[in-house]
Amino acid sequence: MNAYKDKEAMPYERFLKFGAESLTDTELLAIILRTGTKEKNALELAGDILHLQGNMQGKLVGLHQLSLAQLKSIPGIGEVKAIKVKAIGELARRMARQSVREKVKFDSPDKLAEYYMESMRHYTMECVMLVMLDNKGHLLGEHMISKGVVNASLISPREVFILALKHDASSIILIHNHPSGDATPSKADRQITGQMYECGKLMNIPLIDHIIIGDHTYSSFKELELI
Repeated sequence: MNAYKDKEAMPYERFLKFGAESLTDTELLAIILRTGTKEKNALELAGDILHLQGNMQGKLVGLHQLSLAQLKSIPGIGEVKAIKVKAIGELARRMARQSVREKVKFDSPDKLAEYYMESMRHYTMECVMLVMLDNKGHLLGEHMISKGVVNASLISPREVFILALKHDASSIILIHNHPSGDATPSKADRQITGQMYECGKLMNIPLIDHIIIGDHTYSSFKELELI
């Protein structure tokens, strides 16, 4: 086995000998990539990915911020490898959130803001998430109901409450981001909130809050006494 192949095999051998917990982020990612190129082995490609401009963390946790185009800009990373990297990042994100979901009771705006902050504050366009809770404040489900310009005329109360009924929700919360980083509620935010609040009363599935995510900051309609 030549030196190149030796380097390709290193993460596998360390995994088998010492376990996954002994591997660095670069080594773990190299195992996912599996192979390198003539110019670079899998470890070197993994290092290029982790230090790609746009991965602000420089770690596995920052992979979800990278687009397919950014990943494919690295020589040796084609569409298949780029999709693998995005898939493993999304899988890790979902596993972490599922673990938190099972333990956290969403009974305060700060808990909700903390839960959604990291995933939503990086969005480059406004997105509205519907969050559905049971009668003890635990998360039943979530659904993106709008992506782009936030406008009350484009958000359907019918869609919202069909989803809430399907999940047997006791209450709902709206969460959306402001790409500017300023979490101050806008006129459109107030209009949407008022519309959903009134519909919630009629459906007996109350809208209990609307959280706006900024850059490491948030606003809560409940805390501001706007609902």
